[in-house]
Amino acid sequence: MKRLSEIKAGSTARIMSFEDNDLFLKLMEMGCVPGEHVKVEQIAPLGDPISISVSGYNLSLRLNEADNIFVEEVNVDFQLVK
Repeated sequence: MKRLSEIKAGSTARIMSFEDNDLFLKLMEMGCVPGEHVKVEQIAPLGDPISISVSGYNLSLRLNEADNIFVEEVNVDFQLVK
């Protein structure tokens, strides 16, 4: 398992678990739940923040938030449902 902050732009991963329970509640309300696929869309030039696609929309996360999300990289063609 890796942290979401370690995933490169263009890669897709599946959310496995969270390190911080307080952050988990915040992210869960935004569609980041275990089992959900996310795609890292962009990483800011200085590395913070990152933009991900999750649950049909784009979400911007600070690097310290992404560092609390454990993911498993997957090799799938990730497409947003519009």
